[in-house]
Amino acid sequence: MVFRPKKGYSGVAVFTKTKPDNVVYGTGHQVSDDEGRVIQLDFGDLRLINAYFPSGTSGDLRQAFKYMWLDEFFIYLNELKKKHQKLVICGDYNIAHKEIDIHDPKGNKKSSGFLPEERAWMDKFVTDGYNDTFRIIHPEAAHRYSWWSQRFPTVRLNNKGWRIDYITVTDPLKNKVADAEIYPDVKHSDHCPIYLKLEL
Repeated sequence: MVFRPKKGYSGVAVFTKTKPDNVVYGTGHQVSDDEGRVIQLDFGDLRLINAYFPSGTSGDLRQAFKYMWLDEFFIYLNELKKKHQKLVICGDYNIAHKEIDIHDPKGNKKSSGFLPEERAWMDKFVTDGYNDTFRIIHPEAAHRYSWWSQRFPTVRLNNKGWRIDYITVTDPLKNKVADAEIYPDVKHSDHCPIYLKLEL
């Protein structure tokens, strides 16, 4: 399943061996949907949401859009989970939540992706019933990153990265989390795969 309506923007895809019961493209927010940022698949009573959160690195306009998108998405999810209690939200969140999630927290405190407002949104998100599955399994694991800048070749070699890719689950799935991992040795892009095992 692929969702990318506007050329040159974003796009999300899900490859599955199990046919979903239902597919929803987008969230109904036109600007976000025009950029192909969200796809949703139902498997029984579980809804999988693959989301590509905006980046604000290109300037103030995109940073403002990012904040708007975060607020809209949060409201959308809280409405959605009234009907679909078992949510899995995976993707590039473009936010390093805690200092442990970034190689240089002091040097990046004014960088998009680690701004106080973005981190505060993540605080609100995880305390409102969206659980960071990697931290359930590895609560104190340091130097575990999922993205490295491609501007400098040695950045990945020296593991100067950010953890900005997440799989979060709502509270009804929290106790079903059996394993979660990050695979930095898989080098197909500037991101690496992340993994979640649920025992349903």
